[in-house]
Amino acid sequence: MAKQTLFSILLRAPWWMSILAALPLFGAVQLFLPPVVALCATFPFLGIAAYAAWKQLRAPGAANVAETLGKLRGMSWENFSAVIAEALQRDGYAVKETNGGTVDFEARKNGRLALVSCKRWKVAQTGHGPLKELLEAKHTADAQDCIYVAAGDFTANARRFAAKNSIRLLSEAELAQMVARVERATRRWKLF
Repeated sequence: MAKQTLFSILLRAPWWMSILAALPLFGAVQLFLPPVVALCATFPFLGIAAYAAWKQLRAPGAANVAETLGKLRGMSWENFSAVIAEALQRDGYAVKETNGGTVDFEARKNGRLALVSCKRWKVAQTGHGPLKELLEAKHTADAQDCIYVAAGDFTANARRFAAKNSIRLLSEAELAQMVARVERATRRWKLF
């Protein structure tokens, strides 16, 4: 889904924003058509509200995110890379480990190749340098996507660079949620 459509924006917003968007629509349609039709016109917004509420209830809280990220920073590379590979596979990617360098994994999904870099996961703050290296590797490998994984934060320059070059930054709540799904599903990682 495009990132700037009304529905995609509402999916990322708090669930009640979709309800607020549905109310004026209901009022306007009700002026010209029966209330049943007006209610039907609001169904897409109500559906998005329900889906957004479900996603937001399942999202880890700030304390859980901090705890999970702390545990990730304490892992060895072998454990961390195994968790990330498993998380990507659970998201539908076919994952292949590379032989070092900038790229740690090649991940394929729906005919698209994504290069994944995560060796600097313990760094407290990542600048745009590693992202630039990943982008160069993307062009060299003729890949379509880049994913950079970090348990720390990113500088403002790194975030701008990633947004400008369509590099997915996998960190914070999204990373903690992916790892939690792996932990819930497998229980074989004796990390938690």
